[in-house]
Amino acid sequence: MEKVLDVYKRPYDPDFPVVCMDESPKQLIAETKTPLSAKAGRLARYDYEYERMGGCNIFMANEPLAGTRMVKIT
Repeated sequence: MEKVLDVYKRPYDPDFPVVCMDESPKQLIAETKTPLSAKAGRLARYDYEYERMGGCNIFMANEPLAGTRMVKIT
């Protein structure tokens, strides 16, 4: 683990960029009923029922030392 953390301490080199990546699957859902508005002293209320709207994958890569990032949703 220490060797991985040492990579982040290296100076910026465009020939050998440090790139961080992550991917996460997500379920898309929709409300079946309109949420009840919050009243004074109470939180808004949501029904437990939902409609499935499919799924997607979120992929993100960034190069922190260059200040760039790429996000793709499929």
